Amino acid sequence: MAVASDLGKALGWSSGFAIAYFPVSGVLFAAAGMGLVGYGVQWLAIADVIDLPYSLVLVCCSLAGLSICWFNTVCFILCIRHFEANHSLALSLVVSFNGISAALYTLGHEAISGKSSASSDIYLLLNSLIPLIVSVLALWPVLTNPNSSESDTSRTHDETRVFVVFNVLALVTCFYLLLPSSGTYLVSSPRWHFLGAIFLLLFPLCVPFLDYIHRVLESCFHHHSSGYAVVNIEEPKILKSQKVNVEEECNTVRLGDEHSLGMLVRRLEFWLYYVAYFCGGTIGLVYSNNLGQIAQSLGQSSRNAKSLVTLFSAFSFLGRLLSSAPDFTRKKLDYLTRTGWFTISLVPTPLAFFILAYSPKTNQTALLEVSTALIGLSSGFVFAAAVSITSDLFGRNSVGVNQNILITNIPIGSLFYGYMAGSVYDTNASLGRKSVVSDSVVCVGSKCYFVTFLFWGCLSVVGFVCSLFLFIRTRAVYHRLELNRM
Repeated sequence: MAVASDLGKALGWSSGFAIAYFPVSGVLFAAAGMGLVGYGVQWLAIADVIDLPYSLVLVCCSLAGLSICWFNTVCFILCIRHFEANHSLALSLVVSFNGISAALYTLGHEAISGKSSASSDIYLLLNSLIPLIVSVLALWPVLTNPNSSESDTSRTHDETRVFVVFNVLALVTCFYLLLPSSGTYLVSSPRWHFLGAIFLLLFPLCVPFLDYIHRVLESCFHHHSSGYAVVNIEEPKILKSQKVNVEEECNTVRLGDEHSLGMLVRRLEFWLYYVAYFCGGTIGLVYSNNLGQIAQSLGQSSRNAKSLVTLFSAFSFLGRLLSSAPDFTRKKLDYLTRTGWFTISLVPTPLAFFILAYSPKTNQTALLEVSTALIGLSSGFVFAAAVSITSDLFGRNSVGVNQNILITNIPIGSLFYGYMAGSVYDTNASLGRKSVVSDSVVCVGSKCYFVTFLFWGCLSVVGFVCSLFLFIRTRAVYHRLELNRM
C-alpha cells in the first residue's frame, strides 16, 4: 500500500502543468477531489459497504498519493507568491507541518473511536473529508493577491519576525502531538487532547493579526519623518552596468534562472541533486516504512516499535524546522550556502546505518534509538530544504514542475530499496523459519537487515559525495542571489 501511494507521486509533475493552465483554486479542489475519491473508496471497502478488487485498492492508494503532490504544489506556489523575500522560511514551515499530519489524524481517530479501537476506517474517512473542508475554508486566502503596498524592507522584517514565532509554535505543536503517543505522559481523554491540538493549529492565525496591530500602533507613535528621501547617485551607473550584463547573458540560461523540463534534465547539477536526494532523504523514508519490521527482527516489542516510529517522526519534524537555519545564518555564515547545509544534513545517515549494521547486542536498543533519531533528523531536513534549493537553482516560477520531477525518485527508491530489503529479509527468514499465529514467517536477529544496512550506508555515502559536488558547483549561484537581495 505504501509503495502504491509512492507510485502516485511519480505523476506529481502533472500538478505543475496544471498550475500553468488553471487557477490555483481549481488545482486545490482537484487535489481535494482526488483525496476524497482515493481515501473515500478505501473507507467504503474497509467498512464493508462495497467489495473492491485488490487492483482497484492499489489505484485508490496511488490516487491518494497523487493528491498529496497536488496539495504540496499549491502550498509551494502560494508561499513563493506571497512571501517572495522569505519564501524559504514559509516553505520549511509548510513541509514541517506535513510531518505531523499523520499524528493529527491518528489523534482524531482516537478521539472518535477510542484508543482501544483497532479499526482504521475512521482514519481513512478523516483523510478523505478534512482536506476538502480545509480547502473550502482556505479559499479566501488562496484567492487573495499578494500585498505589495508596503516597502520591501519593512515587509521582509515583519515577515521574518512572524516566522520566528511560527517556528516556536510549530515546535510546541510537535511535542504536544508526538510525545503522548510515546507513552511519556498520559492524557485523561483523547478528545480533550484532540481539541488541544486543534487549538494549537488554529492559534497561529492570531499571530499576523497581532503583528498588524503592532505595526498600526508603531506607525501612530512614530509618524514623523524628515520629508527627505535618500537618493543613491551611483544608482544610474549600477543600473547601466546591470543592463549591459543582462544583454550579454540574455542568450544563456544560468543556474538560478527559470528552467524548463528540457533544460532541467540537461543540467549536471540537477542529476547530482537527484542522486543526493535519492541516496539521502528517500532512504530515510524507506527506513521509516520498514521500521516496525526492523524493530521486530531485533527483538523489540510492539510498544517499543511504536516509540521508535514516534521518535523518527519527532526528529524528522525537528530536521524540517532546522531547514530554515540558512535563512537565519546567511549573513554570519555566508560561505555556507543552502546546498552546503544540505550536504551537512546527509552526514548522519551513513553513520546511522553503519551503527545499525555493527551494533553489539548489549547496546542494541539504545543504538537503534540513536540511529533512528539521526536518520529522522537527516531525512526531515532534506525533505524541507529540497523545495527551497529547487527554487534557488532552477527558478521560482518553475518550482511546481521541477520539484515534482525531483521527487520521482521517491517511488523509484521505494520500489528499489524496499525490494532489496525484502529479498534479504525473506532469504534469512527461510533459513531460520519461525512460525507465528498466522501463516507468515518472521526473521529474528541482526542478520535480517545486516546486508541491507551496509548497502544503504554505502549508498548514502554516494549521496553525500554528490551533495558535496553540488555545493562546490553552486556556491557562485548563491553569491549572485545574495548580491541581488542587497
